[in-house]
Amino acid sequence: MQQFFQQLVNGLTIGSIYALVALGYTMVYGILKMINFAHGELFMIGSFLAFTLIVSVGLMNIIPSPMVGLLIVFLFVACLVAILGVLLERTAYRPLRRSTRLAPLVSALGASIFLQNAIMLIYGGGYLVFPENLVPNINWNIGGVNIGLMRVLILFLSLSLMAALYLLVQKTRLGAAMRACSLDHDTARLMGINVDRIIALVFIIGPALGAIAGIMVGLYYRQINFTMGWAYGLRAFTAAILGGIGNIPGAMVGGLLLGVFETIGAGYVSAAWKDAISFLILILILILRPTGLLGERVAEKV
Repeated sequence: MQQFFQQLVNGLTIGSIYALVALGYTMVYGILKMINFAHGELFMIGSFLAFTLIVSVGLMNIIPSPMVGLLIVFLFVACLVAILGVLLERTAYRPLRRSTRLAPLVSALGASIFLQNAIMLIYGGGYLVFPENLVPNINWNIGGVNIGLMRVLILFLSLSLMAALYLLVQKTRLGAAMRACSLDHDTARLMGINVDRIIALVFIIGPALGAIAGIMVGLYYRQINFTMGWAYGLRAFTAAILGGIGNIPGAMVGGLLLGVFETIGAGYVSAAWKDAISFLILILILILRPTGLLGERVAEKV
């Protein structure tokens, strides 16, 4: 039982990261009905930009307080990746908005390959290692379950950001405009909503959350690589499908559940089956409930 609760804590930690990345996928799909396959690379770029600020620039040596330094890293990197997300939407997706669904999909794959190879050329193909003890190595033992400060910070920040996004979408006029655009662009325009601005906002929020998740991965595992965007992006996409693509609470629940399933499977079966578990969950969801756990069946427009 002690091992189960330890794996549960580990699963919720990594699952909260999956959920943050999955929100980017589900928000873009909810508004544009397309899969932004370059979103995983935006997550990856967040890790590399944080590494640049911490190691190359030496920001942590300039700022006396480590926690203040990390806060600056999170904010600065989130803003940079948000700008990159808007540029991606303007150059790769907006010109194809009136075309068939296949065209933006191919453009997204092209953008993903371009960004991945650009990072490889700039930083190299090897692993980069974050410095140790950026977050104080504090651990608590509760009933035999080890809970570290890094895990607590990841869970607290992730859940706070998810709650803030949910309140933004459900309780504000801006959120109402986002929900209107997800239903019908033309009707939203007739109601006076600037659809292009809403789409741009989605490409600000999603990449910013992905960048924050990328920094968390760098701080938690300490190793990053230019291929990590594909691996984490695939898991986050699976989480979005699991919860119901286009459903924001579904992406949150799907990410947490996927993280728990993976860690429990790795703990009780084998770590070598971790990727297989993700694919198995994706296949089962697509077969048994294609709309996801929180998704709803809607009538097809003809």
